Amino acid sequence: MTASASRAPDAPVDLVVQAPALSPEAIGAFRDCFPAASLLRQHASVRLVGVGRTPEVAAQAAALAARWHCDATLVPPHLELSGFRVLALDMDSTLVRIEGIDELAALAGLGSEVAAITDAAMQGQIGDYSESLRQRVALLAGVDTSLLQTVAQRLELSAGAERLLGAARRAGLHSLLVTGGFAYFAKILQRQLGIDRVCANDVQMRDGRLTGIVVGPDGTPEQLVDAQGKANALKQACAEAGCSTAQAIAIGDGANDLPMLALAGIGVAYHAKPAVRQRTPYALNYSGLDGVLEWFTDTAA
Repeated sequence: MTASASRAPDAPVDLVVQAPALSPEAIGAFRDCFPAASLLRQHASVRLVGVGRTPEVAAQAAALAARWHCDATLVPPHLELSGFRVLALDMDSTLVRIEGIDELAALAGLGSEVAAITDAAMQGQIGDYSESLRQRVALLAGVDTSLLQTVAQRLELSAGAERLLGAARRAGLHSLLVTGGFAYFAKILQRQLGIDRVCANDVQMRDGRLTGIVVGPDGTPEQLVDAQGKANALKQACAEAGCSTAQAIAIGDGANDLPMLALAGIGVAYHAKPAVRQRTPYALNYSGLDGVLEWFTDTAA
């Protein structure tokens, strides 16, 4: 069953509760709140089977999650990873813990200027992501290209990234790394993790320095990977996999991920900005990327 399967608003669903260190007291609080639900212990979570999908249940779960600093997610019963065909991941602050362009700017002594634009774009305060990216890259004109290598050495994976990608690969999913960031970094991660496809922007280089011009996957400055570009990349990956976007899982953290997350059968806000969490039914605020696996009955055990 996929997440897009039609269900009555009050049909029984499961509530998956998880955190890096989920305490017995937290588990007890959820059990007390939903006494009619059966409780199953999974790999790194507990599943309360058969709670109702009502506004009251959602509000109770959210309140408990906030109190106990854990993730509490309502999921369809019998959801299986093997029912999906594509896994799409954002790069910066999702697959890796850093924002590559911000790290590059910091090394060049331009950190505060670039980071302010990045934050506004990810919060959804700048409507034109492509223009915000052009502004940030323009500030980097003249920076030595060796700094790209320094940033590449700082590409620390988010917790659970390798476990998630490994499980997806074994289940037969096609993986896509789609980012408004730089292909220079994305291709390193692709080789390291065995990701099937990359869709990314890149920064022009000439004579060992950045030119301050950003280009899209076609090598021109006109068609950058922005919010719509990410959604289009997901559609293309699904077409190549022979499936609909309802059979895709997409994970991201910023406002430019929202169209892609909305297309996917399961769109996940991962340690995301408030504007993204508010518009995405699936979210991980505390757990690692492999927390997604706890929602599926064929990977959670």
